Amino acid sequence: MKRALLVIDMLNDFMQEGGALYCGAAARRIIPVVLEKIKEYIGQGLPIIFAMDAHDPDDLEFLRYPPHCVYETPGARLIPEIAQLIEEYPFVIKVPKSRFSAFFRTNLNNILRDLNPDLVEVVGVCTNICVLYTVEELVNRDYRVVVLKDGVASFDENAHQWALEQMKSVLGVDIK
Repeated sequence: MKRALLVIDMLNDFMQEGGALYCGAAARRIIPVVLEKIKEYIGQGLPIIFAMDAHDPDDLEFLRYPPHCVYETPGARLIPEIAQLIEEYPFVIKVPKSRFSAFFRTNLNNILRDLNPDLVEVVGVCTNICVLYTVEELVNRDYRVVVLKDGVASFDENAHQWALEQMKSVLGVDIK
């Protein structure tokens, strides 16, 4: 079975205390799960796609949220634990994005079409925002999707649980 791992927004501004949109302790707790999944993919030589917020300094999203993950700033970089792990791994694809869905004005659709995975596994933050809206688009493109419940988090636990339920009951995603 051909698989691809999609890692969403494991970036300093979301994951590090003091980051512009720090997701809190819940986000920090998923790091070991995410690292283990990345190691699994590296060990099997499978592709890993990083969907990474990368905003222009005057992005209109900043009318709703504080400025975060501005392109080429430290806040927009992968957390050090991941950056070190993938440093020399050849099957890493980075997809800069400027909206909730990793498909909006990106080349993710073409990347997945080329990879043609039978399964896309998803980890990252925030469950109820970027994870949910990206997963919805994966499902609409007929990909089989697994979301690792211990590999996703949000700053809002109720919204996190709601999003997991929506992905399971409405989108038919396998939540493991």
